Amino acid sequence: MQLTPLHIQGGRELGGEIAVQSSKNAALPIIVASLLSSEPVTLHGIPRLSDVDTILDLAHHIGTRHAWVGPNSLSLYTPEILNTHAPYALVSKMRASFIIMGAILARAGKATVSMPGGCAWGPRPVDQHVKAFRALGAQITEDGGDFAAERTGSLNGTFAFELLTVGGTHNAVLAATLGDGVVVLENASIDTDVIDMIEFLNSLGARIEGAGTNTLTIHGVPALRGGEYTVIPDRIEAATFMIAAAATRSRITLTNVRPDHLRAVTEKLTEMGVDITESGKTLVVDATNRDLKPVNVTTQSYPGFPTDVQPQMSTLLATIPGTSVVQDPVYPDRLTHVAELHRMGADITVSGYTQVIQGAKLHAAPVKAADLRAGAALFIAALTCEGETVIDGVQFLNRGYERLAERLRGLGADARQPEPALASAMD
Repeated sequence: MQLTPLHIQGGRELGGEIAVQSSKNAALPIIVASLLSSEPVTLHGIPRLSDVDTILDLAHHIGTRHAWVGPNSLSLYTPEILNTHAPYALVSKMRASFIIMGAILARAGKATVSMPGGCAWGPRPVDQHVKAFRALGAQITEDGGDFAAERTGSLNGTFAFELLTVGGTHNAVLAATLGDGVVVLENASIDTDVIDMIEFLNSLGARIEGAGTNTLTIHGVPALRGGEYTVIPDRIEAATFMIAAAATRSRITLTNVRPDHLRAVTEKLTEMGVDITESGKTLVVDATNRDLKPVNVTTQSYPGFPTDVQPQMSTLLATIPGTSVVQDPVYPDRLTHVAELHRMGADITVSGYTQVIQGAKLHAAPVKAADLRAGAALFIAALTCEGETVIDGVQFLNRGYERLAERLRGLGADARQPEPALASAMD
């Protein structure tokens, strides 16, 4: 069924409370990690998103049986690996799917995975994944866009990543978890999603030390048991709604958050003049009656300012008088939001991965999202504008934000996504 655009009648102050969904970026690798166990696993806090559907289709192809046992609870069972080949038709939809290689390699001893696909902007090479596998004893070949990995025994040894990579760390950890070897990963990612996957694996009997540090030590184990696990809150969604509150000069309360995961965003919003109050798993974001100040932002790996929040922050800064500079060296091509914001009156000049932003009043216009976070930037911009903005490309928003229009209405926004018209019998 064709998706209809998102309609937002902007210019309203937001208010009320919103519960942040569990982390999509943590849920995906945890679903993949469940393949390492031949026993049933139940995951709680799995957002109902198209990316989750994509990874479940891939896991089903490999041999996983799954069932939703609650609104956001998922039962997974992989008694055996039925296919060791993850074809392009399945992995082309999402870059994160490449980490299936580590799980299949660990469980079956061999795996063939096509080069991943995903968002429209910029390459995200998998060379660090491949180098890690080779350094730890796996044989890797590449033919026609397919990578084939095989191990004759347990992975062993030490590998130092040449740069911080979340996906590469996921993949290497998955590959090393089963067996009788010892693997040390240096310069590993300390991202919250990596930590959550490791804690999940350890809850099933894995022996992985050093989560949250740049050195991970994986002691292989013969098998993992089943169990239950709850995924962490989504810091990217939380940051998106924090920025939406600031952009609309509103006051909202966010529940189900991990404030410690949001320090970089909180500090930058506070620098701008937003008042943020923490209480346990709750944040109150108050930008009412405030003259916000321009700031400069540079993205970094966690715990720095996240690249996944860069387009949203750029939108906020486009509404604040003065000059701001936003730099994204993490993903330099993450700029698809800029041309669409220009259509809404934003004054943004791009040079390389740098945006120079002159604050201006935005206006409603028809726009189109080309990727997930650009879509988030556009719905934030739409909330600030008088008049109706129509956002096409809703399939990208559905990859990361559950029931978006409904939840925006819960904050007082006029947001709707009309049902598609039924074709007539003559069509």
